[in-house]
Order: sequence, then structure tokens, then C-alpha cells
Amino acid sequence: MLHDMKLEDIVGDQYKEVTLDLYGGFTRKIIYTEIETPYPDGKLIVSTTDKQGIITHVNQSFVYMSGFEEEELLGAPHSILRHPDMPPAAFADLWNTVNAGNKWQGFVKNLRKDGGYYWVKATVIPNVRDGEVVGYTSVRRKPSLTKVDECIKLYPTLF
Repeated sequence: MLHDMKLEDIVGDQYKEVTLDLYGGFTRKIIYTEIETPYPDGKLIVSTTDKQGIITHVNQSFVYMSGFEEEELLGAPHSILRHPDMPPAAFADLWNTVNAGNKWQGFVKNLRKDGGYYWVKATVIPNVRDGEVVGYTSVRRKPSLTKVDECIKLYPTLF
């Protein structure tokens, strides 16, 4: 289930609020800050979802970086991590690519439960069984600072 963010979960007293329209017809009130959590060296964030983008598995790196408990993530739409700075066009491209059975790669600014954020280099791979896409596996790694800087300049132009 996807819930609006709660002010008591937010770290810091400088925050913004916005309501996002998310994939699958969901809307969510987002409360976010400018507090970045640096991506740790040598870690991979891994998750799987069903075909609708509902989280079915997470690893400990995902739990740590997202700030959510595993129980909060399992059964939630992956868009629980959607940061308002991410242009909808990026996710449209992701869904069009993986629904066609192809691998997608990109740089994503993810939202943490505490309102902060972290950047990832994401690879999303369709899980195909008997010729049919049944879900997706996403593997995220530490992005290069150069690519993050490029995205910080590019993404606002895509809204």
C-alpha cells in the first residue's frame, strides 16, 4: 500500500511538499528535503517487482539506503522511492523499455523515507518466464559524480 509521507518521518526542518501522480494511477503526498545520503562504495541495491511494479523482494542495501523497513517495502509500489525532481519522461521510458522485454539503464534520484535522497545508476531487467514478462529485477550501483552532475542539469529541462 502506498501512503502519503508523514512529517514525523522527515529529518530536518527545511522541507517542501508536493503531490505526485505515479505509475499505476497512484497519487502520493511527498515531503522532501535537500539532505543527500551518499551511496556507499561496493554496495549493490537489488529488488524485484511483479509486472505492476509492486515490490516482492529487497536486499539489505535497499533497506538501508531507502530508510524504510523491509516490511514497509514489500507489497508497496516501487514508486514509493519516486523523487519529485525526477522527470516523468524518465519513468515513461523505463516502463516502455521493460514492458517491451528490454533492459533499461539510467540515473535516478531516489526519495528516502526521511525525505532525503540518494542517486543511483539503475539497471532494470525484465524477468521472462515462458516467453512472457512476469516481473522485473532492478540492480542499482553507485553512480559517477560526473553523470549525476549531468542529470542535475538535464532533468529540470524534461518537465
